[in-house]
Amino acid sequence: MESKKGQNVLFMLHTEFTTVALHFRERVCEECRFSTPTFYRKARGKDKVVDGRPIPALSNAEKDKIREIGEDIKEEFISVITNITGKK
Repeated sequence: MESKKGQNVLFMLHTEFTTVALHFRERVCEECRFSTPTFYRKARGKDKVVDGRPIPALSNAEKDKIREIGEDIKEEFISVITNITGKK
């Protein structure tokens, strides 16, 4: 299947999927003030229990901001996919 513009839709979609992951990381790093290594460390992190007290990998504020960024990027992504494929 070719896009409306005559470009390869597989290449266009693959490029967009790659771009969206990078954009998500950049937004989270910027808005949560994480470095790139901190982003990946926190992404791999798990909640812990130390001396019977739970220690979350992410604060509630970080979780809320990350969800908000995810929703924003989802809407942008859907818009781009719609433009590439011509379908809603």
